Amino acid sequence: MHREIQKMREIALVYLDRSGGLQKFVHDCKKYNDSKQSYAVYRFVISINPSDIAELDATLGNYILHNPIQAAQIFQTVCFIAIKTLSLIEQLQTEAQISILLKPTHLPPLPSYVLSLSAFPFNYTSQRFYMSEGIAIAMGTVTKYTQGARFLCTEETCPFSEGRFRYIRVHLPGATESATVRNDFVCSLCSSPLQEDIKFRVLGDKQIVEMVDAKVLNALKGYSNDKSHFRIQTFTVFLRDELANKMKIGNHYKIIGIPACVRNGLQATACIEVNSVQLCKPNGPSFVSDNFKYLLSLTSSSRWRFTAILANIFASQVVPPGTYNTLKLAILLSLVQTCEKENADYLDLLIVTSDTLVIDRLLNYSVCLLPRGIRHPPSSEIFPSVSKDKHGTGTASIQACSAVLAKGGICYIGDLSSYKKDKLELLQSALESRTTTVFIPGKKYGEEADQQVTISVQTNFWSFVDVDSSPKKHIQKDNFLIGQMDVSLIPPNLLDGFGLLIHSEFPSCRPSSSLVHHILEKAINPEVMLYKVSQQFRMQDYEEFIFFARNLHVELSSEAENLIQGYYLASRRVRRDSFHGSTLSPSALKILISLSKAHTKLSLRKKVLEEDALIAILLLESSLTLKHGKSALCVAPNPVFPFDLSDENSLQQRDSYLMQCHDQLLKFIGAYGPGIHINTNEE
Repeated sequence: MHREIQKMREIALVYLDRSGGLQKFVHDCKKYNDSKQSYAVYRFVISINPSDIAELDATLGNYILHNPIQAAQIFQTVCFIAIKTLSLIEQLQTEAQISILLKPTHLPPLPSYVLSLSAFPFNYTSQRFYMSEGIAIAMGTVTKYTQGARFLCTEETCPFSEGRFRYIRVHLPGATESATVRNDFVCSLCSSPLQEDIKFRVLGDKQIVEMVDAKVLNALKGYSNDKSHFRIQTFTVFLRDELANKMKIGNHYKIIGIPACVRNGLQATACIEVNSVQLCKPNGPSFVSDNFKYLLSLTSSSRWRFTAILANIFASQVVPPGTYNTLKLAILLSLVQTCEKENADYLDLLIVTSDTLVIDRLLNYSVCLLPRGIRHPPSSEIFPSVSKDKHGTGTASIQACSAVLAKGGICYIGDLSSYKKDKLELLQSALESRTTTVFIPGKKYGEEADQQVTISVQTNFWSFVDVDSSPKKHIQKDNFLIGQMDVSLIPPNLLDGFGLLIHSEFPSCRPSSSLVHHILEKAINPEVMLYKVSQQFRMQDYEEFIFFARNLHVELSSEAENLIQGYYLASRRVRRDSFHGSTLSPSALKILISLSKAHTKLSLRKKVLEEDALIAILLLESSLTLKHGKSALCVAPNPVFPFDLSDENSLQQRDSYLMQCHDQLLKFIGAYGPGIHINTNEE
């Protein structure tokens, strides 16, 4: 056995030399040596590529993967010999003072190296490397822990009462603070109690994170075709030293670490001591179905027809084709305008309706088309909250919420009128700044000072307002302008925070016969396919289409940019009153750009054209009309879908209508835009 250990030490040295690890080790030693300070423990992180080291020596590669704590001792001996041979750290006395953390770059892609967090039992006894994935749903504040400590014998006549670093305690994976620093250690020479030499204690950073299997996202969707049952269990992750603050709440990570069991009194918690953290990027299909490709080729003669047909047939499992077209188009635009970038273009929707059952079903269905579509449960929090860490440390732990879990997706919060004033104020702040702030009182959580943690909110919000059954009482105003709705239920600033306000009612204010027939048929047989398009364009097809479309990188053309700016400036001049000034919010320009880009993505193009900008302008003008009444542009009540789309003639009629809207828009800009000139077709 000794011969094998010696051979593995030699291979370890060869690997360090070939991989560049030895050069990094010498550089780290220089920093310790230059400090001229003696430490109980000198900590080194060594990056290990299991594939490379297995090619050098299969025995050492296997030893690292399955006995990492013992393998670290092999590298400990190699490093100690190197330090002494090359005189790298003058203060170092014993091998026990060296602490080695092996950091594997990856693990073999085999099932035996994957630790499933939704499977039972949770294997935490083997103390070897595992790979696991999950979402960070709770994060504690960074605290200190003892990396290593020096102990001396309390018997003055004992040779171990001073001088050499004989008794060194080093933190091991899964060990608690009391396992490293206690007062019941005894001297191996004279059996006298040992006492810590406080001035040599080495402290490090520690952060406790709660993670959960990504399957939990399926449980948080309002509607799903997935009927499978699975078990969800959160697990504790320890991030230490250079890994502290490497995770952000709500993100999806792949981790490599050693499972362990931490005991706190009578409770035992399964945890993972993390050695490596890697952010997982969303992956999915990079294609669209043949039926969508065929539809795109059929509609290539017009820049408006493809998206019109998409909206017309969308969600045929929930509502009949041809109903709620404007709302369905807005939903599709919001779905493709989702990503996890910091400065993304967001598109939030607020629907005003009295038909809440159908709208709720439609939004629930649509949320499930994204991996991060969250249906907010009323019993939980929309935004992060703070609680005490459950591991007995007494520190603060920030708990995730619907808005954070929906990162890069949709957070559907249901009926807006059901929330109290304080929740609505938080929502308004998040819509305006795309961040939320968590306050941590220092006195309550054992800190010297209060803390404020700012968390980014990277999601689109969907909500609706039930105008008929709202418990809030409001006075009906008499001075409504033409086209204006009574939205006094909603605070004006919150109303401006949502990108689009949509009125979902039919002109007759009654459900159509096709919708009534659809609801009755689905109530009798929920699985029935009522329309042929439901088979041609399945839910999975839409999932693939949206994933592909939302990842398209689009750019504004100069013509589209001029049209958007011209409309925005003209509208600011037209929509104003003597008391408040312009009623057009400054965010309107961002919303226009976001809508234009979304329509371009939905059309599977990469350049925003005037046709895309026109749809964006009509949608926003319709929204502004509901808020403030008609302007000089004077669009129709349903400007994007003024009539039913039943055949080729109706599509041609719609194209002609939109061309008229374009000409009308150019005249509006020419009349009210401050010195703006846009070329017309005649020119």
